[in-house]
Amino acid sequence: MTPSGFDVRPNANPTASQIRDDILESPGFGQHFSDHMAHVRWTEDAGWHGNEVRPYGPLTLDPAAAVLHYAQEIFEGIKAYRHADGSVWTFRPQKNAERFRRSARRLALPELDDETFIGSLKALLSVDSDWVPTPAHEGEESSLYLRPFMIASESFLGVRPSKEVDYYVIASPAAAYFKGGVAPVSIWLSSHYKRAAPGGTGFAKCGGNYAASLAAQKEAAAQNCSQVAFLDAVENKWVEELGGMNLFFVYKDGRIVTPQLTDTILEGVTRDSILEMAADEGLTPEERAISIDEWREGAASGEITEVFACGTAAVITPVGELVTEDDTIRLAGDTGNPIAKCLRSQLLDLQYGRREDTRGWMTRLA
Repeated sequence: MTPSGFDVRPNANPTASQIRDDILESPGFGQHFSDHMAHVRWTEDAGWHGNEVRPYGPLTLDPAAAVLHYAQEIFEGIKAYRHADGSVWTFRPQKNAERFRRSARRLALPELDDETFIGSLKALLSVDSDWVPTPAHEGEESSLYLRPFMIASESFLGVRPSKEVDYYVIASPAAAYFKGGVAPVSIWLSSHYKRAAPGGTGFAKCGGNYAASLAAQKEAAAQNCSQVAFLDAVENKWVEELGGMNLFFVYKDGRIVTPQLTDTILEGVTRDSILEMAADEGLTPEERAISIDEWREGAASGEITEVFACGTAAVITPVGELVTEDDTIRLAGDTGNPIAKCLRSQLLDLQYGRREDTRGWMTRLA
């Protein structure tokens, strides 16, 4: 049993070390998976129980499992980072645990406490720490992406919260999300599709939100764009977020603005961290509504000097242009994105243990 209270069933056929090393050398993103996964079971009668780490492998679900019919599920995304001394750390897992509980409440799923959530990460890393890549150089972004998720597994076709639920954590070695690193990306503005509506599940991290964004993502790909920006569902004028990232706007007077949180915007851990870090750099953080017209006019006049997206997977990525059906919004001049690069560098240095953790944001996993 691990110190965090998880029983361990070792994989009898683990990946050969040479194959694993080849994977870690060029992991891509979300393509390969470690040898084990964490699992905790919940039932209405017994609550949470059966904490274990077991071999990674296919799940057995009844065709009537609630998750397959009513999409009652949630997930998180976290990274494990290899430090120079060989130890493995993660970034602000308590924030992910809090968001996981908020998502669970919205999807009528049982809530998982911090101890079990973070314990499941530590338990998995206690047997799969060799799957955490070691960056070859300071600029390389390699990590082990951790995916905690919860699914409704009761077999029934009635529309009500499931009385049986399973929680898992799987792990996938990952390189940079965007191949271009800090190269600015092109974003497509969706005018026909909405990611979320007031009163819905926009603030929860659940699969349905991402499924709803895929048609717009196909539009973006057809326009040679990497991501989609969504406007609000009521007035169709307020910038909300991308399909999987939050947005920031840097102004020439030192303000750094991000759309204020509503029940249609996912509260990102990276977003929250940037708001704190920006103040350390002498910037003035603002959380407020920003319209597509303000983006367009601010870019044209030079009032907005940088736009960037942020999230666990992509870290911080500059936005070079916003492509719409009517025009393309570009910044008036090329500033080189110094704020995005500075914040990105500071965030990565903290996560990889290259600078002091003065806020206690890092948690050791192995």
